[in-house]
Amino acid sequence: MAEQKNQQFVKEIADMTVDFPQWFTDVVIKTGMVDYGPVKGTMVIRPYGYAIWERIQQELNVRFAAHGVENAYFPMFIPYSYLTKEAEHVEGFAPEVAVVTHAGGEELSEKLVVRPTSETIIGKMFSKWIQSYRDLPVRINQWANVVRWEKTTRPFLRTSEFLWQEGHTAHRTEEEAVEMTLDILRVYEEFAANVLAIPMLVGKKTEKEKFAGALATYTIEAMMLDGKSLQSGTSHHLGQNFAKAFDIRFLDKDGTLHLPYQSSWGVSTRLIGALVMAHGDQRGLALPPKVAPKQVVIVPVAAHKPGVIERASALADELRLKGVRVELDARDQSPGWKFNEWEMKGVPLRIELGPRDIENNACVTVRRDTHDKTVQSLDGIAETVLALLDEIQANMLEKARNFRDSHIVTVSNVDELKEAVDNGNFTKTMWCGMRACEDKIKELTAASSRCMPFDQTPVGEKCVCCGKPLASGEGHVIYFAKAY
Repeated sequence: MAEQKNQQFVKEIADMTVDFPQWFTDVVIKTGMVDYGPVKGTMVIRPYGYAIWERIQQELNVRFAAHGVENAYFPMFIPYSYLTKEAEHVEGFAPEVAVVTHAGGEELSEKLVVRPTSETIIGKMFSKWIQSYRDLPVRINQWANVVRWEKTTRPFLRTSEFLWQEGHTAHRTEEEAVEMTLDILRVYEEFAANVLAIPMLVGKKTEKEKFAGALATYTIEAMMLDGKSLQSGTSHHLGQNFAKAFDIRFLDKDGTLHLPYQSSWGVSTRLIGALVMAHGDQRGLALPPKVAPKQVVIVPVAAHKPGVIERASALADELRLKGVRVELDARDQSPGWKFNEWEMKGVPLRIELGPRDIENNACVTVRRDTHDKTVQSLDGIAETVLALLDEIQANMLEKARNFRDSHIVTVSNVDELKEAVDNGNFTKTMWCGMRACEDKIKELTAASSRCMPFDQTPVGEKCVCCGKPLASGEGHVIYFAKAY
């Protein structure tokens, strides 16, 4: 009977090799991470999914603080006039903006924008707070919700409302602002690798793909198991654009007024989608230990027999004392059903404990990443578990890195590029820098430019699209891929 239940449970997930988008949706819904909100395009993040977001917050807050960043909060309603102060910015966000025209039963004298991003309102506040060079730098982050009225939505990846963090800084010199922009980019790269176990491609966005109102946008790009790219975080050098728009000025040491230089940067709940699509398999989620809400689940076997629940409970307490996030599953379900459910939820390590194990002073550990099943002594089990969790974390990163590196193809023309992306690969190539070629590639292959890596060692001698010969120092090394 237990085996039959397991089979029925597994069948609830689509075959990821046949219908990857449906597999993704099945996994995030059936594992209790998220559900659909009553308004089209919105999502309800359920406790299991939100616990992952809390782990992301905790890890990033530590890293931000090390760079002198403090958390704050700004209103979600922004005067519409603020958005129009920076022309490029309003043009970039206008199609996605939700606008409030009535409140309290009356028409508003000025329309309000529901926060799509906060550069404008934070620029206004900076103009009040920054008067002297002594007030600089300002380094602020907020954890907030954002509304962008998307036409095509999918939980975690693209929804009308989502959660994110957005950092905003102001600096005395451009060098300081650029340094902050790149420092945070490196924070994102390190966090993604060491916490999410996702290796990123890192680089600069093209003019077409950069953030509206920025001088330069830098990105971390993750490869999903279907070979598509997921933009997972961005860091923007804003220059003085918003300082000019909102008249942010400071009195410098020499007694002259200057405009500060700014940066902004953010990651969102789409990182949860990245976790699913970078590590999952036909059994469901596979979560890296550092971000998993539950790192270990203990499943009693023959729980009705004397002493089993008590020993399992003592084992859970022992692990908790070492800081391990543990779930003792004593529900009235068969062990097989529990095994299947916790595998689907992606818990990194399962411990099975039954009467015979207790007699032998042992337990059975099962790794989610490799499915290796091992008998372990209960003596020193906490240290054994901690070591296993470290091994799982490292193995998941290595596995993801190997997958990414084996799915990057160097190409020299559009036909090769199309063939590569159609077969689930990223492409690395040379680009002349012309917008017309970038647009043509998108038209012919459905692939978009992802980033120009910092290492610009040429991988060819001509533009992948127009075929223009590129002399030394001309053109750009660039990645193209289909993307979410």
